[in-house]
Formats: sequence, structure tokens, C-alpha cells
Amino acid sequence: MRKKAGRKPLGKHKREHTVNLRFNDTEMKTIKILLESYNLDFKKRGVLGPFLRRLILQDKAVLETRISDSTSNLTYQINKIGTNINQLVKVANYKNLIRPNSKLELEMQKSNELMRKIFGLLDDKRE
Repeated sequence: MRKKAGRKPLGKHKREHTVNLRFNDTEMKTIKILLESYNLDFKKRGVLGPFLRRLILQDKAVLETRISDSTSNLTYQINKIGTNINQLVKVANYKNLIRPNSKLELEMQKSNELMRKIFGLLDDKRE
């Protein structure tokens, strides 16, 4: 005899209660902006309900802070800069260069200062 395939029964987790909500234009716009900040598409079926459920029930998976795309891209570029600096240092060590070029040292100091400013701006933006 073949076992029945398909979705497993939900048991206690089955959702039996329905709540209908109405929003005005301002509230709906706020919800759409909030969904966009989580990179969720409002027009997709099955997105809004689970999102609101988690938000209301304070599920940590939804309430964690999200990084905007511009900040994410900035982080990616900073990581690439760090990789390049590591490669330069590796070559300098490989060639037994005890004292790297003073111009390179000056550029590294400038880049470190810029990085500190960028991280300061990112911290200010989060507050």
C-alpha cells in the first residue's frame, strides 16, 4: 500500500482564525515602504500576511535591522579595498621590503582616515 503524498497535517499549528484589516492611504503607503525596506514585493501573493503576522507577534527574523542596498554596496567596495591592501602588504613582505614606499604609506594613512569617516557616517545614519 502506498503512503499518501502531499503536505503534512498542521495539527495545533493550523490557522483557523481570520482577521480582516482596512488601512487608509497613508497607512498603506507606510506598509509598502516598510515592505520595500525588507526587499519584499507587496504585489506578490503570500507576502503581506506572513510579514504582518511576524511583525505583530515580534518574530526576530523580521525585526532584525536591514542594511540598505547602498550601504551593502559600500560595504562590498570597502572589503575589496581591504583585499587590495592585503595583497600589497603580502607582496611587500614576500620581497622582503622592510620599509615600503613612503607615498604608499601616506596613501594608506589617508585611506584609513577615510574609512574612519565612512564608518562614523554609517553609525550616525543608524542612530
